[in-house]
Amino acid sequence: MKTILITGSSGLVGSAFQKISPGYNYNFIFSTSSDADLTNYAETKRLFEIVKPHYVIHLAACVGGLYKNMNFKVDMLEKNLQINLNVLKCAYEVKVDKCVCILSTCIFPDKTTYPIDETMLHDGPPHSSNDAYAYAKRIMEVHCRAYNEQYNTNFSCIIPTNIYGPHDNYSLEDGHVIPSLIHKCYLAKEQQIQFEVRGSGAPLRQFIFSEDLAKIIMDCLELLNRENLIVSTTEEYSIKDVAFHIAREFEYEEHIVFKKQYADGQFKKTASNEKLKNKIQDLKFIDIQEGIHRSVDFFKDNFSLCRK
Repeated sequence: MKTILITGSSGLVGSAFQKISPGYNYNFIFSTSSDADLTNYAETKRLFEIVKPHYVIHLAACVGGLYKNMNFKVDMLEKNLQINLNVLKCAYEVKVDKCVCILSTCIFPDKTTYPIDETMLHDGPPHSSNDAYAYAKRIMEVHCRAYNEQYNTNFSCIIPTNIYGPHDNYSLEDGHVIPSLIHKCYLAKEQQIQFEVRGSGAPLRQFIFSEDLAKIIMDCLELLNRENLIVSTTEEYSIKDVAFHIAREFEYEEHIVFKKQYADGQFKKTASNEKLKNKIQDLKFIDIQEGIHRSVDFFKDNFSLCRK
């Protein structure tokens, strides 16, 4: 049985892998920062030498929402560069059969045509709101290609759209849009105040439930061969749509207020999933209202424990 090392396994997508892993015939090793500080080469190398993985699914990253990306650019750049350098270097040194790295559609060019596809990653600078994080992730894609070309490794990159689900970071300031709004709506109802949403609510996003992403990565794992692959639904939703879906879970729709003086970030990032559909013929995704329902339930049930 082949061993798969999952880095960053306590996070949003790593937790989804833990939930779905019993359905797959692999030996999963779930690593967290308590097992190794991936910004430290020696600790990373020790982890890889102990586990001796056949495959690596590299999820670990320094991540956050719009305002963390805007306000902590040095952290977003340096920590991700360090983590990715160490993981890829160690994956090569222990001769893994395959390494799959997770990128994000937010790293695509700001000025582009839509829909975005896998060939357009480096066609222009990313949006200024998240450029530090974006360039760190772009360098990981370049790094994968360099290893493939020089050492004939099998390193690939998955590029998912906005991920959400249980075990997310529900921080009001540093979380992504769905978990942050869930926390904010929860507090608004508790305090009987307005549910304030930063920005106009107009930007459009494609959202993918964390368990859907984990299943798709596993279903594609043996098919991936030194390539980039966007993982996305077809539907786009405005931030306003999402806010109302969340408020509906709390029966608080009448109290939403959009604070237009705050930045919206990039208006749209529409990504094509044509390549993915060629690999998986019968793609199925959890409906966004159902996904938000599960995310809200997790937050309510784990309020004292979840990241926030």
